[in-house]
Amino acid sequence: MVWKLAVLAVVIVALLAAVNRVPLKYTLRNLTVRWKTTLLTALAFTLVIGVLVVMLAFVNGMQKMTEGTGLMENVLVLSDGATDESFSNLNAGDLAEMETLPEVQRDPATGRPLASRETYLIVNQPLPNAPAKGPQRRFLQTRGIEQPLLAARVHGVELLPGGSWFSEAGVQEMPGGGPPAIQAVLGEGVARELAADRTPEQQAAAQTPHRLDVGETFRIGDRTWVVTGIMKSSGSTFGSEIWAKQSLIGPLFGKSGYTTLLLRTPNADAARKLKDFLTNDYGKVAVNARIEREYYADMSETSQQFTWAIGFVTVIMAIGGVFGVMNTMFAAISQRIKDIGVLRLLGYARWQILVSFLLESLVIALVGGLLGCALGSLSDGLTVSSMVTGHSGGGKFVVMELAVDAWVWAVGIFLTLLMGGIGGLAPALSAMRLRPLDALR
Repeated sequence: MVWKLAVLAVVIVALLAAVNRVPLKYTLRNLTVRWKTTLLTALAFTLVIGVLVVMLAFVNGMQKMTEGTGLMENVLVLSDGATDESFSNLNAGDLAEMETLPEVQRDPATGRPLASRETYLIVNQPLPNAPAKGPQRRFLQTRGIEQPLLAARVHGVELLPGGSWFSEAGVQEMPGGGPPAIQAVLGEGVARELAADRTPEQQAAAQTPHRLDVGETFRIGDRTWVVTGIMKSSGSTFGSEIWAKQSLIGPLFGKSGYTTLLLRTPNADAARKLKDFLTNDYGKVAVNARIEREYYADMSETSQQFTWAIGFVTVIMAIGGVFGVMNTMFAAISQRIKDIGVLRLLGYARWQILVSFLLESLVIALVGGLLGCALGSLSDGLTVSSMVTGHSGGGKFVVMELAVDAWVWAVGIFLTLLMGGIGGLAPALSAMRLRPLDALR
């Protein structure tokens, strides 16, 4: 919609100029003559819009990540009353019965139900070589699974080339002896996060400098973990998770039971029916069943809070931008009062003078806004750490990518034109009211 209005405005301006209805050449010439003032005013718009684009990219990336995680045909089962995986505690005997429900899809080759029993944990990891005044620890999301190939199929997750899922034992002997290392599969985001712990020598020798790769190790607690694979998980919360053998990491961090059961159904309609049945009619045990995609999409409260904060900051910055362009245009009019009188005597009507100065304001704003959008777009793809929370409590620590797309550009350009229009309207009205003879005195 914004782009259509912008194109329409350009067409209208071109037509008016073509029939000499607006002194467009005069307007553009004055912009180049007063290029220093024009540039400084445009730079103010560049700053405002550039900051806005970066902030919107953060919210947009968070929204895309939560909405892009999970499948509509999957049903995520938590214990009754649990609103988040970290609060859930399921009985293994109850899981076996739910896995055999007729709505659960089965593997055609083996006949086994496509169901994944999982233990979700948030682990506290002390940072190696942390500065005295900086953060001393980070929170890592770990997901314990028993059958990685089955879990990967249910989640719809694949590995990057060169990786493999952890073994049946879940551990691997390391050179030099000592306790075997826990095998782990990492999301792309957490692999980048953990790469920051490398020593300078390790970083120099790394084949993938931006993230950990297969065969590299890291430490959580008193155990060494070795990377066996990296998940193709960019743009989802799984990109911030570490997957390992449930029977190992569950007891290691004090949670031997399961938190989550994920059930695959043939399609979204079957998933909806199964979710309603488990929530309302399954009489053997009370559970909280959710559509997997909807469960993660509901974790948007954080992005809504950021949206309100961005709106407040944007209003403050926009007021500054409006007054800046207003001051520039009033100064321009005071220097060109006689020019306005000449234009009136040449036959230009009041409304044409109004449009001329309003266009001048919009051009200044648009130049600065386009440059601000371009500079803000450099943040596209940058990774940051944050936390997403839901309306009913709980949350996940995530490593996400900033996302600058057409929507972010549209908002930036729209705000640019709005500020330019509001800031230029009052000066343009004052220019329109000048009488030709009074202006020439």
